[in-house]
Amino acid sequence: MDAFYASVEQLDNLDLQNKPVAVGGSSERGVVSAASYEARKFGVKSAMSSVIAKRNCPELIFVKPRFERYKEVSSQIREIFLEYTDLVEPLSLDEAYLDVTENKKGIPSASLIAKEIREKIKQKTGLNASAGISINKFIAKVASDINKPNGQKTVNPEEVEEFLEQLQIRKFYGVGKVTAEKMYRLGIFKGIQLKEKSEEFLTENFGKSGRYYYNVVRGIHTSEVKTDRIRKSLGAERTFNENIASEIFMMERLENIAEEIERRLKKSKVAGKTVTLKIKYSDFTLQTRSKTLAYFIASKDIILDTAKELLFQEKMKNSVRLLGITLSNLNTGKTETQEKEKEIAVQLKFDF
Repeated sequence: MDAFYASVEQLDNLDLQNKPVAVGGSSERGVVSAASYEARKFGVKSAMSSVIAKRNCPELIFVKPRFERYKEVSSQIREIFLEYTDLVEPLSLDEAYLDVTENKKGIPSASLIAKEIREKIKQKTGLNASAGISINKFIAKVASDINKPNGQKTVNPEEVEEFLEQLQIRKFYGVGKVTAEKMYRLGIFKGIQLKEKSEEFLTENFGKSGRYYYNVVRGIHTSEVKTDRIRKSLGAERTFNENIASEIFMMERLENIAEEIERRLKKSKVAGKTVTLKIKYSDFTLQTRSKTLAYFIASKDIILDTAKELLFQEKMKNSVRLLGITLSNLNTGKTETQEKEKEIAVQLKFDF
């Protein structure tokens, strides 16, 4: 979906249409959750401080998020997907993978299916959607951003090699800002330079992700569309009204966060082994500290004790504006190793 949260707000409130809109808090400590395309023209984007967003766009209109409404619209969109295939893997409220190799309507072209789905979404919800169509999830995901908003991009099998070679490295799904900057330092600016690097070189410089980069630039991505997507982590975080410099006050906030996580764990009936403490300092630098236990935990007390241990692991370099705790390595099913060892699916031929 195109600027989903902001687009829903503009749809429901005519006064917001064709105006720069940001979903999120407008306070000094607020953060932008989503921005309309009118706001993006001024450099406003998600995860940006509301203060900076307002500075970039003085006419910016802030609206509070309404997640129940977003879920409602997301359900309508999901119903449309299921008219074509049961192989739907949601990534979030506004995004999903669909495997249409064999589709319920017998349409022989994936591109036509995407066009038809986008038209139905527009008719049913009044919102615009974009799509990427290709031979695997990675390329489809990258392609979905090419002709946004309200467009689609098909990368046919014979076009994959050239498409990936000419793709800017920062547009590769899974390559974040930090990784992109490291690649630039190594002389990697496009897919063609990434492709020139050996697997050993990439593994040496990027660890386990090196093999992933080595494969995807060659169009190799064997992950299937999973209808029962397994939760990998569960967490909560808080941004404070004022920066905190005292660990004592931080511990009070961590206790509230640990209580929230315990509640969510009980609701989801899961437990985890790895506790990660997230710290965002007043200068907006971000730091994470993790510890993996020998057993699964779901208790507030153990989560809190582990978070406190991580908090005092090293001295704070600055006052803190945000704290968060995430529990991962959950007991939700197959381990990562088991996933890698499973049989690789055969790619079926399909007309694009």
